[in-house]
Amino acid sequence: MHSKASLALAFSILFVSGWGIVRALSWPLKAALFPLVISIPLACLAAAEILWVFLGTAAKNDAADFKLSDHLPRELALRRTALAIGWILGFFALIVLAGFLIGVPLFVFLYLRIQGKEGWIFSAIFTLGVWAFFYGLFDQLLHLPFPAGWIRNWLG
Repeated sequence: MHSKASLALAFSILFVSGWGIVRALSWPLKAALFPLVISIPLACLAAAEILWVFLGTAAKNDAADFKLSDHLPRELALRRTALAIGWILGFFALIVLAGFLIGVPLFVFLYLRIQGKEGWIFSAIFTLGVWAFFYGLFDQLLHLPFPAGWIRNWLG
């Protein structure tokens, strides 16, 4: 079962990343850079997974198997999983509502303060560093236009 599911997922990822590579090759270099930087390593990793499944030995190796919290109570594992999904959905909501340039640093700050229980100074300095890196790389260096977000669009 593990091999079949892993193989199906790897082929799906290889197909999607291959499609992304083919589509991005016809774009100008600046527009194609981000999809290519993501899709090429993703395709390589998916191909490696396919080879791993086909060439792997029949013996199971526990070091290669991923097991989800066998040592924790089921309720705790489910609560942690739901919390992680909530943070991910909250991140997406922040991006849609506030845009990338505000949503990313706001998420980093909230995550450090609430989930990480970090202090105000560390959270603020780390968030400022993340924002400077994000803004400097994507806005100033690569000139990638990010949508403003629904709230900024509503406010004009």
